[in-house]
Amino acid sequence: MEFFRFNRDIPFMSWRRQGAVISLITFILSVFFIATKGLNLGVDFTGGTVLEVSYSQTADLGKIRSILVDLEMSDASVQNFGSSREVLIRLPIKPEVSTAQLSEIVLNALKQADSSVEMRRVEFVGPQVGAELLENGALALLFVSLGIVAYLAVRFEWKFGIAGIIANLHDVVIIVGCFAFFQWEFSLTVLAAVLAILGYSVNESVVIFDRIRENFRKHRRTSITQVIDNAITQTMSRTIITHGSTQMVVIAMLLFGGEVLYYFSLALTIGILFGIYSSIMVGSSIIMLLGVKREDLVKLEKKPLENDGAVV
Repeated sequence: MEFFRFNRDIPFMSWRRQGAVISLITFILSVFFIATKGLNLGVDFTGGTVLEVSYSQTADLGKIRSILVDLEMSDASVQNFGSSREVLIRLPIKPEVSTAQLSEIVLNALKQADSSVEMRRVEFVGPQVGAELLENGALALLFVSLGIVAYLAVRFEWKFGIAGIIANLHDVVIIVGCFAFFQWEFSLTVLAAVLAILGYSVNESVVIFDRIRENFRKHRRTSITQVIDNAITQTMSRTIITHGSTQMVVIAMLLFGGEVLYYFSLALTIGILFGIYSSIMVGSSIIMLLGVKREDLVKLEKKPLENDGAVV
């Protein structure tokens, strides 16, 4: 069932040079900002103190932030946790003050403003633990990328694997580049969003690649450009419905999920938008660049025809 029907093939490949320019510019800028500005790593990675406090009524986050600024802790993170009465405070490491002293200072200042505040939990994340988390996160990203390449290479051809992983890493670098440029806090939840986008983007790539392979069999005398344009156009209805529905949910989390989900949903929003673009323009353009030849089509013909959900 198609809600969006296209009577003619959309000439995506005729725009591949313009797409390549856009991709190169955004990619280079992202790498530049990552290298020069760096990431604003959260307490999860840098280490610090995490305080969970509870109020008898809805907590005033703005007032709590102003109290921390008065304590010369302007770089602290304040957000609701679980309910509007529960507040999670993340404080960076202060070498001259112990965790117990730091929590006591903050709690006393909060009690002066509201005597109903109660300390629920105090945790300390050491810098060594944070460094290990960052290293493990980078390894997870590496292993996921290698797994995607291996899957696409076996499922299709090695050229499809190269095209797919470049398109997916294109999305990851741009997400991280946005966080570096705007100095948004990069935490474990954001890393989880990045890994989720890798899996999400590869699904779109598989659908388009599978339709390209089917068209290779059906249209033996058609040029590769026309085959790819036809494959992308045939899957556009699915792309609009799937990504549109997903994006609506993510935007709802972004707007109404509170500070706890804000950067997580922001990373997903950026990743989904660029994931659609990269699957259509970057991945398919790289296939054209690598040059899928008629000999490759013979190899594809020997593989059994399967349906990975490419039917619109």
